[in-house]
Amino acid sequence: MRITRVLSTALLMAGLAASPAAADSSPSASASASSDDSSAPTQAGTSFRTATELDQGQQATASGSTGDYLYWSFAADAGQRPTVKATVKLPDTHAGETWQLDVYDGLRRRQACQYGAATRTAAQGTGSLDLACTLRTVRAWSEQWANDPLPGTYYVRLTVVDLQSADLGQPVSTELRVDSKDIGGSAAVDGSLAEPLTPGIAVKSSSDEDSSSTTSAALSSIEPDGGWSSGWWSDRWVWTGIGGVLAALAGIGGYALTRGSGRPRRVPPAM
Repeated sequence: MRITRVLSTALLMAGLAASPAAADSSPSASASASSDDSSAPTQAGTSFRTATELDQGQQATASGSTGDYLYWSFAADAGQRPTVKATVKLPDTHAGETWQLDVYDGLRRRQACQYGAATRTAAQGTGSLDLACTLRTVRAWSEQWANDPLPGTYYVRLTVVDLQSADLGQPVSTELRVDSKDIGGSAAVDGSLAEPLTPGIAVKSSSDEDSSSTTSAALSSIEPDGGWSSGWWSDRWVWTGIGGVLAALAGIGGYALTRGSGRPRRVPPAM
């Protein structure tokens, strides 16, 4: 009974410790809840250097012309699996045309979509077109030769890749949204970047004490809620600790069950 009581208590404590970790691995809804639609971008950049910064959970909109390159940028941290969704609203009359959604990391390396339709063709007369791209889980560290997604700034490019020359320049409107799912310790690695990949993308003006105008390079100002993670902590440590405790208790229980009462057997006296 004593061993059973100890094991039951240990299992209860393990369950309580695992509940926060399980909650952390659920899809993150904080960005959607805290995003302010009034501050969402209403235009897109035309290159990597002028990409419009976008917070995760915001609904960005932009107007342009068929043939334009539209760029946005957002921040993704280790353990996140970003999903980029775009909607293109086409003019009333148009021929068949193909649109494509590309995602690049901070080093401007094109990232493959784990799943989702990143390239789609709109038939003649189609009013709108939906595109989506779910990236691989962002890693805290990777080999130099690998093309793994790493923490930092990510760029989204939306453009038409195939259309009739008569449709070139027609007005279109777009909507873009980025959300992430927190994968947790199952994607954790033993390592981290010294700094997130946030290259300089713009130029800002600043004034010194003499009010003379100077120009300096500006890094991307976007970052995840709560700042960048340190890269060493994940819920994997919780599960490792729980496993160690359960293994120790199993060893103690097995020893207690197999060692016997410890008393010598009584031998009946000889007749």
